Amino acid sequence: MFETAGSGDLITMMLVVGGATLLISLLLVFAFTGGDNHSRESSRRLAEIAQGQKPMGKTKARSSARRTEDTSGFKILDSMIRTLVPKPDQLKVRLEKTGLNIPIPRYATLTGVLVLSIILASHYLYDMSMFLAIPVGLASGLFLPHFIVGYLGKRRINKFMKTFPEAIELLCRGLRAGLPISEAIVTVGNDAPDPVGKEFRGVADAMRVGQSLESGLWNVARRIDLPDFKFLIIAISIQRETGGNLAETLSGLANTLRKRRQIKLKIKAMSSEARASAWIIGSLPFIMFGLLWLANEGYVGTLLTDPRGMYLIGAGLGMIGSGVGVMAKMVRFEI
Repeated sequence: MFETAGSGDLITMMLVVGGATLLISLLLVFAFTGGDNHSRESSRRLAEIAQGQKPMGKTKARSSARRTEDTSGFKILDSMIRTLVPKPDQLKVRLEKTGLNIPIPRYATLTGVLVLSIILASHYLYDMSMFLAIPVGLASGLFLPHFIVGYLGKRRINKFMKTFPEAIELLCRGLRAGLPISEAIVTVGNDAPDPVGKEFRGVADAMRVGQSLESGLWNVARRIDLPDFKFLIIAISIQRETGGNLAETLSGLANTLRKRRQIKLKIKAMSSEARASAWIIGSLPFIMFGLLWLANEGYVGTLLTDPRGMYLIGAGLGMIGSGVGVMAKMVRFEI
């Protein structure tokens, strides 16, 4: 029946499936990246305050023998990467958040190799036509590195937040003992576990080469994009300009962070039932598919051999993904 269908019906089916896929993708983007107005407003106000505390005026970069940007060593490859990679500054910040030394040329090269490998594997190993293998390779090859980098960045930030209150308390003890703020930061860098210790050691190294304390902290804030860390920078900047009891202010910040962490753990415990339901409901189609495959391979294999089955599989995966995204959005709260 599918073989005798006209080209017009085939184009109509492709348009319908493409439109549904686009709609599901938009829903997933909204579910995973959307936030409430309160968090956006708070971020906007914090950014305005931060701009007021940053050094005024433009500073000229000093000429040095080191490279100002990551390059691969091949001019042709670097020019192609600069042309093809969208928003390289944002991509560089995302790569820095992982804590790994991943230059943009290396990331772009690995992404291109992955895209090409998926296209060739889909075409030659799974007998998929190039008309379908190319979009599958592009979508998979671009999404997987982006997802992995985002996951590594979030995992590092979460690990940073676990020990950040204790690092602030260590900073407060140093200030109460009479140490200047620069020496207290060196103490935190030497005693705090990574990644907190690594970031504060970077600030200490920047101060040794003549960089100001605020500039070093704002460089860390690019990698650790947290309002709490920016509040620490603003508190230090205000205290250095106007004076005041910085230890008491930072002690209050540490207590607030601990209470927020306790609330998050309570919310995680209360939403565990919803998350377990999401895992069960999301895994049931795959479990049933595996059982039916073991029971009657020819019956289930029709989905993989018939082109209509491929469309049905794609639609089913899209609906499962949208459901998981909605449930993930429901159990995520802004504290």
